[in-house]
Amino acid sequence: MPLKIKVASPRVSYTTEAIYSTYPYQTTLVETSGDASLTATPQETSFEFKTSIKIPRLGMMLVGLGGNNGSTLTASMIANRLRLRWPTKEGEKSANYVGSITQSSTVCLGTDSSGIEQYVALGDLLPMVHPNDIAIDGWDINSANLAEAMERARVLDYNLQVQLKPHMEKLQPRPSIYCPDFIAANQADRANNVLSGTKKEMVKQLRADIRDFKEKEKLDKVIILWTANTERFCDVRAGLNLTAGELLESIDRNEDEVSPSSLFAVASILEGCTYINGSPQNSLIPGVVDLAEKYNVFVGGDDFKSGQTKLKSVLVDFLVSAGIKPRSIVSYNHLGNNDGKNLSAPKQFRSKEISKSNVVDDMVESNRILYGVGEKPDHCVVIKYVPFVGDSKRAMDEYTSEIFMGGLSTIAVHNTCEDSLLASPIILDLVILAEMCERISMRKGETMSSHTPRTR
Repeated sequence: MPLKIKVASPRVSYTTEAIYSTYPYQTTLVETSGDASLTATPQETSFEFKTSIKIPRLGMMLVGLGGNNGSTLTASMIANRLRLRWPTKEGEKSANYVGSITQSSTVCLGTDSSGIEQYVALGDLLPMVHPNDIAIDGWDINSANLAEAMERARVLDYNLQVQLKPHMEKLQPRPSIYCPDFIAANQADRANNVLSGTKKEMVKQLRADIRDFKEKEKLDKVIILWTANTERFCDVRAGLNLTAGELLESIDRNEDEVSPSSLFAVASILEGCTYINGSPQNSLIPGVVDLAEKYNVFVGGDDFKSGQTKLKSVLVDFLVSAGIKPRSIVSYNHLGNNDGKNLSAPKQFRSKEISKSNVVDDMVESNRILYGVGEKPDHCVVIKYVPFVGDSKRAMDEYTSEIFMGGLSTIAVHNTCEDSLLASPIILDLVILAEMCERISMRKGETMSSHTPRTR
C-alpha cells in the first residue's frame, strides 16, 4: 500500500518495509537551589524510530460482545462494509465512522507556499488498519446471537436493524467468565453462557478461543478489549497479585479474589495479544503489568470517556488554566442500559466514581497558586438507573468556581449522550492505534526496543 504522506527530511528515510526516523526529544530539567529559586536547563535526547509499513490482517475480540457496545460496534462495522443506507424521519442516513479520530479527524501537517494551513486525515499520517478490514469475535455471559443483542440494545434505527439482521444472527458470542461476586447481582438472569471449571482452566479455554479465532480467520494479530460490565475493585496485596509470579500462583490456587477481567488480561498476555481495559475497575493490577512486561505485550486502559467525563476533563482544564478556581463539581447522570443497571449496585458504582473523580486531580495538582497542598474541589458523582431512557444517557453538571475578588461563577451543563454510539468509535480507535504502536520500534543509544511479543 503506497504511503499517502512522505516527509522530505534528512532525519527520515524509507524502505519497502519500514520508515526510519530520528527525533530530537527536547525536555527541560528544573532544579531548586538553596534560596528556593529555580534553574531550568534545556536537554535533548535523540531517539530513533522504525515503523513497519506492512498492515497486518487484524482481529478484535471483545469481552462483552453481546452488550450494547459490542453489538452496536459489530453492527456498525458491517453496515460500513456494506455501505448501507436507511430511511429515518429526518431523512436518509448512511453508515459512517463519525466520532473516530482515526477515521474522521484531521491534523495540521503544515502550510503551503502561500502560508495556508494544510490539513490531512489523522489516519493518513502512518499506515493504519481500516475498520472495515478488522475481523471481530468475542465472549459474553449471555447466549443471545448478535441480532437479538442488537434488538435488545435499542441503539440503532429499526430500518437499519432490519438490513443487518441476516448478518448479525449468524454471530454468536463465545462462553465467558461469570464470577457473581465481581458484578451486580442483577446480572444473574443474563448469565446463561458461562465457562465452568477452575480459573486456571478458564484461562486455558480463553487462550484456546484466541488461537481458534486467529486460525479460522487467518489473522496476523489479535487485540483483546474489555467492554463488559464494570467490576468491583479487587484486592491488591502481597502474596496475591503484586507480581506476575504471585498472580499466576493465585490462579493455580483458584483464588476467589482474581477477577474475570484480570483472567482475560493474563490469557491475552500469554497469547502475545495487546489487552485494553474499557471499564473502570482495577484490572491492570501490578501482577498483570509485571506479566505484560515479561512477555513484551501492551496493556492499558481505564474506562471509556465518551460523554460527561470527557467534557469534565476539558472544562476543568480550561477553568484552571484560565486562573479560575473550581470549588464545587456536581455530576449527575441517569441511563437505562445494562451498564446503568449494573452500576446501580454500590460496589460497581464505586469503581465508576473513582474513575470519574480522577480526571480532576491532575489539574488541581498542576496549580499550587489556586490550590494548597491537600486542597481540592468538592466533587460529587451520582448515577441512577432509569430503564425507559435506554442507551440515551442524560448528564447534568454544575461547576461553581471562585473568580476575581471573591466572586463566584456557575456553569450548568445538560448533556444527552447516546452512550454506545459515542463509545463504539473509541473502541475502534484504541484497537487501530494499539496495533500501529505494535509496529513501532525505538532506540535510545545502541539497543533497538521492539514490541514483538513473547508467548508461553
